[in-house]
Order: sequence, then C-alpha cells, then structure tokens
Amino acid sequence: MRMKFHEQLDELTDRLARMCHLAGEAIAVATDALVHADLPLAERVFDLNDQIEELRVPSEEQALALLALQAPVARDLRQVITGVYLVADLSRMGELAQHVAKSVRRRHPGHVASGEAEQLLAQMGRVAADSAGVAERVLRTRDPEQAGELDRRDDELDALNRQLLDLIQDPGWTGTIPAAVDVTLLARFYERFGDHTVEVGRRVIFLVTGEQLSS
Repeated sequence: MRMKFHEQLDELTDRLARMCHLAGEAIAVATDALVHADLPLAERVFDLNDQIEELRVPSEEQALALLALQAPVARDLRQVITGVYLVADLSRMGELAQHVAKSVRRRHPGHVASGEAEQLLAQMGRVAADSAGVAERVLRTRDPEQAGELDRRDDELDALNRQLLDLIQDPGWTGTIPAAVDVTLLARFYERFGDHTVEVGRRVIFLVTGEQLSS
C-alpha cells in the first residue's frame, strides 16, 4: 500500500514538473512573440497554457485523493500539501504568460513596446524563462540550494522592473500613455511570474526541511 502511495506521489511530482516546463516554454514563446510582433507565436502560448490546465485538474484531484484516502503523516503529508499549493502557482505562471500573449495579439500588427523598453522586457522574459527552468529542476531534485537560486533571479527581475518604471517616468521618454500602460502591465506580468517561481522554491524547501520561509 505504501509503495503504491509513493508511486502516486512520484506521478504527482512529475505532473508538476511538466507544468513548470510548459510555463517556462510559454513565457519564452510569449517573449519572442512580443519582440517580433509575431501573432502565430502568440497564439502558440494559448495552446501551451491549455496543456498546463489539462495537467492542473488531474494534479489537484490526485493530491486531494491522496489526502482523503491515504491519511499521510509527517513528510508525506508535507509533500501532498505542497503539491496542492504548487498546482495553483504553476497554473498562475501559465496565465501570466498568456497575458503577455494577449498584449501581443491586441496590438498586432504593431509592436507592444519599442526601443529600450522592448529590450528591457525581452531581458525580463529571458530571466523569467530561466527561472522556470531552475524551478523545474528544483521540483525534480528537491535541492534546497537550487531553490535559493530563484531568489537571486527574482531580484534581477525586480531590478529590471525598476529600470522600466524609471524609463517611462523620465521626462525625456517619448512614448505615449497607452504605451506606458502596456509596458507597466507587461513588466508586472514578468515580475509576478518570477514571484511564483520563488514560491515553488520556498515550497520545496518546506517539503525537504519542514521550515516555512517568509516571503
């Protein structure tokens, strides 16, 4: 019975890691669509998010079934509870990538941003995608040291977000008000994506150590 239980836990972990992989791919594709004003790429993000959502429902159901039917304790209980919360984090990451794609679709055939603003957003997209890759490895390895790397990458995203805000508030910036709104929202989407990867790391640390880190 316990062997079957741990097999199911492994299946849940694999689903979560696949969701994280898809979220990373989605934010990378959304960023390419943003930089190139590429509508087909933007549409692909919606397909990737659909795949994430297809994994979300069975993951939630499996985690809740394990809680209800197996009555896990100690670390096993932490793993199941962590899985429940991770499903929400990973689903939200897919939604944030989709928000970037929606911006591309809304402004097509034009670019959502241009010049230095677009360059900074592209950089945020690369950092966000890299963070998702680290988060996937953390989920598979349960390595607290790698989980700590996610905080550093999140700091990088925060710094880029501040640069963007400084840019559009500079009196010399020549962009329009709608462009400023678009840039602000996009930067927020990337920043929040990074925040969720950090949560993945913190939840894995809780799983391994039992220590609940503060945000």
